[in-house]
Amino acid sequence: MPEQSPGSRPTLEAVAARAGVSRATASRVVNGGDGVRKPLVDKVLKAVDELGYIPNHAARTLVTRRTGAVAVVIAEPEIRIFSDPFFSQQIRGISKELTAHDTQLVLLLVEGPGDFDRIARYLSGGHVDGALAFSLHTDDPLPAITRRAGIPTVYGGRPSWTADPGDQAVPYVDADNRGGARVAVRYLKDLGRERIAHIGGPPDQTSAMDRLDGYRDILLDVDPTLVAEGAFTVESGARAMAELLERRPDLDAVFAANDLMASGALRVLRERGVAVPEQVAIVGFDDMDSVAETTDPPLTTVNQDIEGQGRLMARLLLRGLDRDRTGNGPAPDSVITPTTLVRRASA
Repeated sequence: MPEQSPGSRPTLEAVAARAGVSRATASRVVNGGDGVRKPLVDKVLKAVDELGYIPNHAARTLVTRRTGAVAVVIAEPEIRIFSDPFFSQQIRGISKELTAHDTQLVLLLVEGPGDFDRIARYLSGGHVDGALAFSLHTDDPLPAITRRAGIPTVYGGRPSWTADPGDQAVPYVDADNRGGARVAVRYLKDLGRERIAHIGGPPDQTSAMDRLDGYRDILLDVDPTLVAEGAFTVESGARAMAELLERRPDLDAVFAANDLMASGALRVLRERGVAVPEQVAIVGFDDMDSVAETTDPPLTTVNQDIEGQGRLMARLLLRGLDRDRTGNGPAPDSVITPTTLVRRASA
């Protein structure tokens, strides 16, 4: 058996000698190749553990044709991503699933239109095995970019098929946004509220439009003065609430399309001396603990499993990568996760 000098890095030859197999067999095992009998696999892995051998990444890529990395592309500027806990929860779920499968997360952010060329070059350059893309907008070039790059992709949120009809076969993970909105507005209506306003999200995102549709499903003849547009931020929720109070000082309930906008609306109502929920009841959407449980009063909201959606996105992508490599198994399907109402003090 070749001697390993003290302090030197263990070699693949030393692993093969310790396991009593050829170098080619040891290489296939440590680099994830197929066709090695389990007893030999166990011997090689034991030798790897005993010697503290670290596989060469380049060699592994040659054998498996996999980089062991996945790009997470978020179509939002940095300031939005790091101020909205929604994104940290989703990234946490993605990271947990990728880590469990020894896969590296590469985060790519979109600060402006000029970044799309950079992202396209990166995704086409063989640096990652696949992509997870979320917070898409109607005019986003990301679906076309990932399609041209030829890499498996999973979307977070239902994309707008009118923008990229060729991507309808690409799987996505989304919450039941429309159903959750219906539950929220029906709850407010059952409380006896008659003038229920809506603070919506950006009209170029399907989640915002689905929640607006759910609101309209329950209130069939909606007065347009009861609907204001926000941008999924605290500040936009505050502006929309002020606008609604100017137009409809008689409103008695608000359904906000996310918790951040609901918290901004609560702040404006508190500043103007409007009692919540006695005069105006408020329901949000997301159920982010760092927001919903810390507002004054704590926020009644629609729960979606944000971290779980991140894990599902990563799981679908990894399943698709395995299918591409082995040719076995069905293509992954899109998943819609359930939503539930969480009652607190705001309604």
